[in-house]
Amino acid sequence: MAAGLTKSAVTFVGPRRVEVQQDEVSGPGPGRVLVRTRLSAISAGTELLVYRGEAPTEMAADESIAALRDDLSFPIRYGYAAVGDLVEVGEGVDPDLFGRRVFAFNPHESLFEAEPQSLMEIPAGVSYEDAVMLPSIETAVNFAMDGAPLVGENVLIIGQGAIGLLTTAVLAQIPLASLITLDTVEARREASLRLGASAALNPESPAVMDEIAAAFGGHGADLVFESSGRPEALDTAIAVTGYGGRIVIGSWYGTKRAPIDLGGSFHRSRIKLISSQVTTIAPELSGRWDKRRRFETAWQMVERLNPSQLVTHRFPIEDAADAYRLLDESSGDALQVLLTYDNV
Repeated sequence: MAAGLTKSAVTFVGPRRVEVQQDEVSGPGPGRVLVRTRLSAISAGTELLVYRGEAPTEMAADESIAALRDDLSFPIRYGYAAVGDLVEVGEGVDPDLFGRRVFAFNPHESLFEAEPQSLMEIPAGVSYEDAVMLPSIETAVNFAMDGAPLVGENVLIIGQGAIGLLTTAVLAQIPLASLITLDTVEARREASLRLGASAALNPESPAVMDEIAAAFGGHGADLVFESSGRPEALDTAIAVTGYGGRIVIGSWYGTKRAPIDLGGSFHRSRIKLISSQVTTIAPELSGRWDKRRRFETAWQMVERLNPSQLVTHRFPIEDAADAYRLLDESSGDALQVLLTYDNV
């Protein structure tokens, strides 16, 4: 079937330079399958670092994902959220897989070859639009696991992009004393309140620190999640965290740097800084949790939270450069951007 077909693939060819290139597709090899993409989701965090040339080029894109094992130097095909239909099976593959709806950690391309075990079947009743948000939900679940919020705690989330908002939605299911969020964009603060935040504040307000203190009843935060992508936000996190509190650093800053004040009260505060990254399971949980179990939980959250409600823009893959430009230059109106494919 695939012989003579071509696929469109998004390629980062230099800082802020995106091309949609055409490749021939010969069909799946032995033990492999061919997937026709319906939607793929752009990460406004990691992918923008790659797009802007702010990702460390010596690192592998993701050593745990076969499609992303190259380093982050240009040119690179990058992306990790695609959904589509399994349209052809190679020799030795169960023919009953044909036609399955699947999710894949794969770059943005209209057709791609994969090993069947690297794909996840989309549960019945879950739309493609919700399923393509699986990595964002998994990240939010991982944040919650790493932060380990307790009943009655005061929690602050800095940054209400797609990941921050989904973290808000996950944590809103826990009976916390307060769940406060910070973002400069009014529309995101409004979305935060809809998803369960008890208050959503503007970090640029002159009175924001007093507002946070009042919201927490005069106590410092027990737990803070930093998901703004701005390393300087760590100063705010440290300033609002109480003695012995935890700060979960979910942002990947790439090559961005900022001076952080560790010379004041931080030295005596016994605050814990926790690095959180979804590629692995926290060591203290790995005896009981593995990625399979976490994915099961993430799919449950996909069904419960309907993450496609955060989608604000859709672009045909041919207009991918416009999609990245919007995210790069947007004042915040773009939240979750999807690429669409007319090959189905």
